[in-house]
Amino acid sequence: MMSDAICPVLTRNVQPIPILVYHQIDIAPVKGRPFRSLYVSPGAFARQMRLLKWLGYTGLSMTGLQPYLSGEKQGKVVGITFDDGYLNNLRHALPVLVRHGFSSTCYAVSGLLGKTNTWDAHIGIAQTSLMNRAEIRQWVAGGQEIGSHTRNHINLLASDDEECAAEILQGRRELEAVIESPVSHFCYPYGRYEARHKTMVSDQAFLSATTTQRSRCHAGCDMLELPRVPVLRSTSLPLLWLKLATGYEDRRRT
Repeated sequence: MMSDAICPVLTRNVQPIPILVYHQIDIAPVKGRPFRSLYVSPGAFARQMRLLKWLGYTGLSMTGLQPYLSGEKQGKVVGITFDDGYLNNLRHALPVLVRHGFSSTCYAVSGLLGKTNTWDAHIGIAQTSLMNRAEIRQWVAGGQEIGSHTRNHINLLASDDEECAAEILQGRRELEAVIESPVSHFCYPYGRYEARHKTMVSDQAFLSATTTQRSRCHAGCDMLELPRVPVLRSTSLPLLWLKLATGYEDRRRT
């Protein structure tokens, strides 16, 4: 049964903390294809992680970020997240993350492991392989983290409460069965949700939930509505620095 109200857990970090969000780490499809902007080339990703290291940042998973968001620790940190669980994250991002000693969280769609991003097919987005169960375990063995992105990447706003609750519950349980450890972090598919969905996420005892709202995390953010900083195909290194170190993204909060 869902609780009637949530007492939000708020962030208490002293300095703003950016949580980067990536999707595909691969060569972009031909010009004109939908959502081409969500591809970051392997070379660009490697340069971005090298820049973070050079600037003195430590890249962290959502679990690694927890004590900084709660104010228990202070330091120059950045969250690194990947949405959807693409196989190209494992192939191209994992070696770079390991090289720099960074951790990250990849939000996987439990019911589509080893399949493709079928939720995008109707708008013409190229179908790309998602990590299968063995590859998910390989990601975790490489020092990275798995979070939940529901079971089938559904639009929560277009689904009834029963389906939403089942997607949130099953998405977590199925991933926990794969990696044989707790899955503590959630990401709202498409960034679409309402208060009732946040209640469902809270009822499943997720420690955090990320959104598509643009901003760095400041003190007083709800841990179940964390904003993120998008990194796109067009994100140059100077722009990435602006996103990390200035109020550039904070002014784009939507």
